[in-house]
Order: sequence, then structure tokens, then C-alpha cells
Amino acid sequence: MSCEKDEYIPLDNEANDTAIKTNTTPSDLDIKLLNKLDSVTDGIGPAFFTLPNSDDYANIPQDPLNPITLKKVALGKLLFHETATGGNPKTASNMATYSCASCHHAAAGFSSGNRQGIGEGGIGFGVKGEGRAFNNIIPVADIDIQPIRSPTILNVAYQDVMLWNGQFGGTGTNAGTEANWTNIPENFIGFQGVEVQALKGQDVHRLLVNRDFARDFGYRRMFNEAFPDVPREERFTRETAGLAIAAYERTVLPNQSPWQRWLKGDYNALTNKEKRGARLFFGKAKCFKCHTGPALNDKNFYALGMGDFDDSGNAIVLDDTGFPNVKRGRGGFTKKPRDYYKFKTPTLYNLIDNGIFGHGGTFTSVRDVVEYKLNGIPENNEVPQEQLHRLFTDIQELTENQISNLVLFIENGLRDPNLMRYVPDQINSGNCFPNNDPASQVDLGCS
Repeated sequence: MSCEKDEYIPLDNEANDTAIKTNTTPSDLDIKLLNKLDSVTDGIGPAFFTLPNSDDYANIPQDPLNPITLKKVALGKLLFHETATGGNPKTASNMATYSCASCHHAAAGFSSGNRQGIGEGGIGFGVKGEGRAFNNIIPVADIDIQPIRSPTILNVAYQDVMLWNGQFGGTGTNAGTEANWTNIPENFIGFQGVEVQALKGQDVHRLLVNRDFARDFGYRRMFNEAFPDVPREERFTRETAGLAIAAYERTVLPNQSPWQRWLKGDYNALTNKEKRGARLFFGKAKCFKCHTGPALNDKNFYALGMGDFDDSGNAIVLDDTGFPNVKRGRGGFTKKPRDYYKFKTPTLYNLIDNGIFGHGGTFTSVRDVVEYKLNGIPENNEVPQEQLHRLFTDIQELTENQISNLVLFIENGLRDPNLMRYVPDQINSGNCFPNNDPASQVDLGCS
């Protein structure tokens, strides 16, 4: 089967983007926002929040052990979407029906588009992943389902550790956690989180890349070009595949969003309401205290009392997932009580494409999340009051109009409308992607 790109649904104002002329003369409102950015960055201003171009490798954060190159990115882009990598299923009929992109695709802002990501054993896609469901003819224990919401890969270059609990990554943030790396040998090599996840994810999600894969699906030349210094006997492996995927992921940046265009001097890129929302974001609403830098996320972990997958009947939790540790977030990894119920700060770009929020997927609108944080009342009764972060309980009062402007900035100002540039036109196998099961083939228009 072959497949066109994932369908990507534009917002109402997207069709008119090309008709809007660039304006480099700031209005009074722009000047006020520029002054606000100066004040929260000690005078650095817009540059502090600006993302580089995706081919500007020198300015994209990268792992010193895995320098970004054009050839690696080209290979990783294909491998990330290649359903032929689904070569180690528990159920034989699921062979070559799933990929990395099954849970991280452009149509949903590189998240899954539904509350619970499903790799092997999922069927269907819908429009942006919301139609993917469990295959009821397969034993639940054989389905690759996640115990926590699949995070986006947007802006992962600005993280040195990965997953909601930050367990993947052997440098920086994870210094001092070595005692908990027993099952993460890649951390001991010194790889950062993006690389470790790309390696471990192949095992966890039943992917298989080896010499036979490279030969059978026409990837040998690309591996040779991407890793010319790796001995040939080690060139077509899980390790090289993981490094190529990680290099690609680091380039997936929402640098065409209206906010990024505004930061670069196009003062027509944001509406006046969105500009007012941005001033609140970096001012009274205090969002920038955690959502900062180019990716609008710091490298810290916070307890905000959000719910988990067992808070409703809309998710499946397997007994063998170690779910109590999952619910403890960072503390489930570090085993330190002070870290219990703390989860990593997510990036805020392209949230509206996914539509499901919180580590447990318990929110379905950006406004709900904003109001939840403003109200300061935890939805998870298991989280002790003393664990809740002060920025959650330090309640700010905003008017309805201010909340609306803040939501507009987050939903529209931070949405890159052209993420399809990170998706290949086709993959070497000719399969449908990001999923290749019969139901997904119908949904995705493969023929």
C-alpha cells in the first residue's frame, strides 16, 4: 500500500495567512509586549524565545555524541514514519502496521491525537489520530498501550531528559540519579534524553531495524551516507537507527508559528487580542515562570495535581506497567518522596492540534487547563497539599476577557500551521503511514 501525507486540518484564519503583509513597524501594543519580554529576560528580549530554522544545525541544541547532519536527518525522517520498522510484533498479523509516528504524528502536533497512544494492536486513524482504537480481537496484554499520555516531539531539542518523569538521559538534569539506571544502560553511555528515547523506544514499542531491514526496504545507501565512519558490520542497527531518528526529532521545531514570526519582527503575525494574551502570559498570569525559553518549557518538574489514566474509564492500564510509579512522576524514577507527583513541564506549541492535555489526558481544552491553574484546586486527591507547587496554589485573578486573550495566544499564536514539512511524501517500503493496518489505510486514503 502507499499513502499520501497525513491530512492536516487548517484553522479558519490559516487560509488567509499568505494575504497578510509583513509589518515591521511596532505599534504601541507591540512596544509594550517587547518591553515585557525585556523585563523577564534581563534585557535579552525576543532573541531569548526565538527558535532557529530547522536546517540551522549549528544553533539547534544537540547531543555531542550525535552531531546533527543532513544525511542523518533525512534517514531519521523516513525511519520515524516507516511502518516497515514495526517488525517485532507480539501478534504476527500486526507486522509492519505501526511506527514511531503512530503516537507522534504531524496531524496532532506530533502527539497521538487521542488520550492513550497505541502502537501495535491499534486500528484506525480518523482525521488526526482521534479515531485510533484498540483491536478487540487481540488480547489486551499484546497491545502496545501507554500508561501516560504521549508527549509531542516538538522542541525536544530543548530537553536533556525525556518522558514525563525524565528518566531517559545520562547527563545534566539526571546527574546523581545513576542508581536508578539499571534498566537504562544507554544513560551510562552519556547520551542525552532524545537519543536514549530513540534507542529504548525501538525495544519498548516492538520496532526492528537491522541489516535485513535496510536491504529489504532500500535503506542501505542512506545508512551508508549517514554513518560513513561506523564500521559496516555495525552500520545497519538499532543504534544507528536511533541516532538518525533523534537527529531528525531535534529539527522538528514550530518556528513558523505566529509567535515566532512576531519575535522575528513581523508585527502583523499576532492579532491584538493575541498580543494582549502574550502580555498576560509573560506578566500577570505568570505562565513564563515555567514555560520559558525558545521551547516555552523549562527543565523542571512540578506537582500540579492533575489526574491519571485510572481517573476514568476511557483508558486501559495494564497490571504490569508499574502504574503506581507512573503516577508518582519524577518520584517514581528517583524514588525520592520530595519528587512524588511531579511531572516535566511540556512545551505549549500546537496544543490545539492535539486537543488532550495533562500527563493523564484529563483535560480537553486549553481554556480548561488555564482555568484549572487559575483556580488552584487539584483534581487528583492522591497528591498531598504540601506537594503542590506554589505557582499552582498562588492563584491569580483574571477577568473573562483576559482569560480569552490568553487562550487565543496559546491556541493560535503558538500554532505552527505547516508541520507537514516534517513529513515525508512517501516512505521507502511504499507502506501506508503513520499506521498501516487495514482500518488506517481507509482513513488515510491509502490505495
